[in-house]
Amino acid sequence: MTFNTSMPPSLRPYYEKELSAYTSLLQENKLQQAWRHLEKAHVIGQAYPYQHSYVHWKMLQFGIKIKSPKEVAGQIPRLLIGGIKSFVGTIPVGNTGGADIPPLKQLPIEQEIIEIFKKAGINPPN
Repeated sequence: MTFNTSMPPSLRPYYEKELSAYTSLLQENKLQQAWRHLEKAHVIGQAYPYQHSYVHWKMLQFGIKIKSPKEVAGQIPRLLIGGIKSFVGTIPVGNTGGADIPPLKQLPIEQEIIEIFKKAGINPPN
């Protein structure tokens, strides 16, 4: 069992870049594009408790903003449990984090995100 406590400093700029893009696009009301960056931040950060939980918090806020009962209801359990699963290393790798995807479903990691892990000197999760 792996215990993850903090995101490696080499990966952090990529995660923060996705969150920054999310914020900018949200302010421009480009909702689909903004959401896409949250999904990418989720995949990058899901192995780390704080980052994983923070993305689910942002997804919950997004669901409230767009008045989506499905997204709000889907994010609450993810917000409560996601960080714990990250800590003990039992994440559904590649899952993009939205309520449209079952919470335990693994998905293939996009090549773009695999390259981010490689640039950060981290083996992509599998």
